[in-house]
Amino acid sequence: MMKGFSVWVIMGMGFAMALPAAAIERGDPVRGEDLSAACIACHGEDGNSPDPQYPKIAGQHADYLARMLRRYRDTDIANPIMNGIAAELSDSEIRDLAAFYAEQEGPLHTPRRR
Repeated sequence: MMKGFSVWVIMGMGFAMALPAAAIERGDPVRGEDLSAACIACHGEDGNSPDPQYPKIAGQHADYLARMLRRYRDTDIANPIMNGIAAELSDSEIRDLAAFYAEQEGPLHTPRRR
């Protein structure tokens, strides 16, 4: 019984260690705010774009925002504006921007219960 359990524990540890660092590391929202100047023209100062042609990113999940920014950077999604802006971002900067916008109040924001 213990031998089978040990095998599962070791396998679980192996899977956890195989996760990409980006899935584990959290961004710095303060640095993200500093980086957000290029985003403001379309997405608004806090990610709540008043223009319906641009998505509201305030309150969106950080992992989703980071994944989408990486896809724009790597041109997996074709959008000339976003491809150009995201092309200059490092993985760390992407995590920081995602952390900043995830903390903003928006239609997707769910306050934490205390």
